[in-house]
Amino acid sequence: MEIRIGIVQSMKELSIELPEGADRDAVEKDVEAALEGEKLLWLTDRKGRRVGVPASRVAYVEFSTVTERSVGFGTA
Repeated sequence: MEIRIGIVQSMKELSIELPEGADRDAVEKDVEAALEGEKLLWLTDRKGRRVGVPASRVAYVEFSTVTERSVGFGTA
């Protein structure tokens, strides 16, 4: 599962790939709890890296379950 987080007053967004089998509902609840409490949102990616985002700076959160990515040139 991939999560994209937009940051207020920033042109970039964070893209975090969570481990396979991550519970989407649990992650959504963690995001909501952090946003309600003005806390720091912590997520751990597939490689074990922890990312902390100040909840007050979050503009949007997008969840995606698409796992395939195309690399290189392809024909349609």
